[in-house]
Formats: sequence, structure tokens, C-alpha cells
Amino acid sequence: MSQPNASRPVAEAAVAVVAEGLVKRYGELVAVAGIDLRIRRGECFGFLGANGAGKTTTMRMVQAVSEPSGGTLRVLGLDPVRDGKQVRARLGVCAQEDNLDPDLTVIQNLLVYGSYFPQPRATTRQRAEELLAFVALEEKRDRHLRELSGGMKRRLMIARALMNDPELIVLDEPTTGLDPAARHLIWQKLRELAARGVTMLLTTHYMDEAERLCNRLVIMDRGRILAEDAPRALIGQHVGHEVVELRVPEVEEGEVLAGLDLEGITSERVGDIRVFFFERQSAAADRLVGRARSVDVACLVRNATLEDVFLKLTGRELNE
Repeated sequence: MSQPNASRPVAEAAVAVVAEGLVKRYGELVAVAGIDLRIRRGECFGFLGANGAGKTTTMRMVQAVSEPSGGTLRVLGLDPVRDGKQVRARLGVCAQEDNLDPDLTVIQNLLVYGSYFPQPRATTRQRAEELLAFVALEEKRDRHLRELSGGMKRRLMIARALMNDPELIVLDEPTTGLDPAARHLIWQKLRELAARGVTMLLTTHYMDEAERLCNRLVIMDRGRILAEDAPRALIGQHVGHEVVELRVPEVEEGEVLAGLDLEGITSERVGDIRVFFFERQSAAADRLVGRARSVDVACLVRNATLEDVFLKLTGRELNE
């Protein structure tokens, strides 16, 4: 998937979501602390952050189900506070939790949901059949939910979110708890939606998911945006290209690293692991790896990831 130029000005007609100084408070708790967003139509835009970072709260304001405490927000050119009903009619939402109706069959879940929108019954049924084909559930159309796997239920939730032909779809942790095969099938369907020009907002804890699907993303922590860009650009800007992990207790670290010239090399500690970030393969990295192997310290050399970016920017792991 191509990565748009993050710095290029975007015409208002090409923008799906605009936020300026967006704030959400719950009493004294500030869940979202004055963020700015400009999400283009047709892109997959990701929100990365640990639990409590403000991702879901931001998504709820975009969905017009939670009113901002401050700042401005426009979704598809509308004010979610004043025009909440119109905004919700033009969105599709795939929640993290399974909220399908267990008393209905697969096709009934789509038809009942589709009936909430002002369209002829024949159109609703036609769209339901088309979406079952899109998510590869035609053979399960008359089955009850207890007969579906977790991956099938997630695909059905995506199909349901598309019943109103939305201009923007919100996906909250769409593959959480799924096995690798099911995750890959959902990724394929989301890439097909992207190819059709559907705007998607995505939250996820899976770094590979964000890298595969998102044109751009933000990293959030404690209600603020710490960084925004295309996934590979963020990795290159903040952590370089190579990472060396040493499994060494903190009390032994000084002895292991003694005499090595690591000036200017950024590192972070995660439990009993020290993580070093290198812009590229370098003599310093080679010396570090050589020392670790000479003193029998467990060492891993790998490519940098978005999780490394989060660790460097926040000093903690994404799943904390």
C-alpha cells in the first residue's frame, strides 16, 4: 500500500476528520489532552498506544457518541455534537467486543441492522447478500452464531458495519484474539476496502497489523500525540533500522558493556533486557554483538519495529 505524503496540504473536501485542540475530560481525569488530527478520505489511519492512552476515547468522539470537552472536531464536514445523527448514519463501526445478536442467524444479523437505515428492504437484502460474499460467509448465511468461529464472527461484524455503505469505518482492535490464519483473512478484506477508497480508522496492539494496513498513524500516550507519520517513516525517524537486544540483569550491565564506545547510541531497558537502537548496521553494533557473545550473554539482532518507536518515545512497552 502506498504511503501518502504526510506534509502535503490537503483540501477540505479530501479530509474525513479534522480535530484541533481536541480535549476530553472525565472529572479531573484528562483522557485526551488537546490533540490535532487531519485524516484524509480514502486512507487507513491508525491509533497506537497502551491502554488508557486516549485512543478509544478519541474514536468515541469521532463516532458522535461522546461529546468533546474542548477544541473543535469535524467528521465528514459535520459537527458530531450538533449533527450526531447524520454523522452516525454515514459511519460504520466494528467494536472490539462481540456485540452480534446470538439469537439471530448470520443473515438475520445483517438484515436487522440494515433495517435501521432508510433504504428499501430489497436494497438491504441485496447488500446483505453481497457483503456475505465479500467476507466469505455465504455458506454460513443461515447458521446461528454458536456455530461460527471467532474469525467468522469478526468478519460478520465487519460486514454488518458496512451495511449502510459508510464513508468511514471505525475498527477497534479488529483481530484481537484471532489465530494467524483468521487475522490474515481479515487483513485481506480490509486491504480490499482500502482499494475501494473506504476511509478507515484503526486501533490495534499488533505492530505488524499497523505496518501492513495503515497509510499513516499516530502514537498516543497519556492523552497526547507523540508522533505522526507513515509507519516506516516513524521507524526511520525515531529508532533507525537495526535493534540489538541484550538479556542482561541491570546490576551486571556495566561490566558487560565496559570499554565499548556506545556514545550517541540510544537504549532503553525493558525488564532484564537492554534494547539498543542503531540507525544502520554499524561498527558499534558489531562490537556490541561481539562482546555479548564473548561473555555468553543472550543477544538478538533484528529489524526495528513500531513497538521500538513506542518504547523509545514513552520508555515503556505498548502492552503495559
